[in-house]
Amino acid sequence: MGVVAVNLALHGIGRPARQLDPGEDERWVTVEQFEQVLEAVADRDDVHLTFDDGNESDVEIALPRLVDRGLTAEFFPLAGRLGQRGYLDRDGLRELARAGMEIGSHGWEPRDWRRLDDRQASRELTDAPKLLGDLCGRPVRRYSLPFGAYDRRVLTRLREAGATRVYTTGGGAASRDGWLQARTELRHDLDGETLDGVLAAGRRRGSWPGRLFRRG
Repeated sequence: MGVVAVNLALHGIGRPARQLDPGEDERWVTVEQFEQVLEAVADRDDVHLTFDDGNESDVEIALPRLVDRGLTAEFFPLAGRLGQRGYLDRDGLRELARAGMEIGSHGWEPRDWRRLDDRQASRELTDAPKLLGDLCGRPVRRYSLPFGAYDRRVLTRLREAGATRVYTTGGGAASRDGWLQARTELRHDLDGETLDGVLAAGRRRGSWPGRLFRRG
């Protein structure tokens, strides 16, 4: 498997500034929970933090705390939601990039990529990363799968689009040099004991506790 990495997926932090989609509140954590995560991973070079959707808490809450600790992370905004209430605007996206954060694509809208026709696939897999790349000033070639869902056709389309890395939410440890990367989704009921189990499981190359993630 090679060198093992632990990829953690976060979404929103703190109090949402917009109405959440059904079930989305399960993927939000409090500021205190997020700070607990940062303290736990600060000295772990095998842990990689990622953020999906492009919520405004990425800049308002996550970014200053990452910078204070000298940490970097990877952010996957929804290109079609930029500037909408509760989401990053274009200046926020550029601020993440200037701070040394990596920018990837989560598509245009939260859609299941297994059900896209060719026109929709072009918008989600080509137009979205192009817009994000134009805004942050560097190519965007990494993707986070909406809902963690994929099949062979999705992976083929991603390779054709030039993806250099693809993240899912299937849980489990990942090889650092792998093209398809497993992640564990941190959820609203995260506590210290569960977090310790997640990080320990990564070192054992084992499975994550099932309640921490949702399969696509």
